[in-house]
Amino acid sequence: MLAQTMLNFRNQLHENGITFCYSGFMTEDLLLGIGNTIKKKMEISEMDKKKSKSVFSVFVEQMQNVIRYSAERETHSDSTELSYGILTVGEADGKAFVTCGNIVRASDTPRLKNGLDKIKGLDKEGLKALWKETLKGDTPEGSKGAGVGFIDIARRAEGGIEYDFVEVDPDRFFFTLKAFI
Repeated sequence: MLAQTMLNFRNQLHENGITFCYSGFMTEDLLLGIGNTIKKKMEISEMDKKKSKSVFSVFVEQMQNVIRYSAERETHSDSTELSYGILTVGEADGKAFVTCGNIVRASDTPRLKNGLDKIKGLDKEGLKALWKETLKGDTPEGSKGAGVGFIDIARRAEGGIEYDFVEVDPDRFFFTLKAFI
């Protein structure tokens, strides 16, 4: 039964074009290790350099989002924080994609939805202008960086982005972002 369950999971990943999947606790150290593996896979597959660079950059941004913002986290006695999430990389219909998912606080979902809807409604020039404006402005409320992560992802996502939320309980939602490169 164990082998059948894992085979079914593997087949489901394969059917969805997923060539890499990680689910678990994430850290900056893990980001480096997985990043090197993804780079090597893209070199082996002879992916176009520009596309390969975009896939890698989107992977880094999405994994950093999980590390920084997942509401599902553990803090250890040495102050090390581990954030839980899932990340996949794959290809479908001739486009590469990177998808991440993690638990977020319900109170953060309206801000995330509004920001992502704004980003989705912009063309390349609009995204560039928003990126510059955001860099010049104050750090957005709730942000642990410059606030340009989603904008960077959208700028690299030639095929656009999709996102979704599903309620886990009244205080938490599972958030997913998919970028097509």
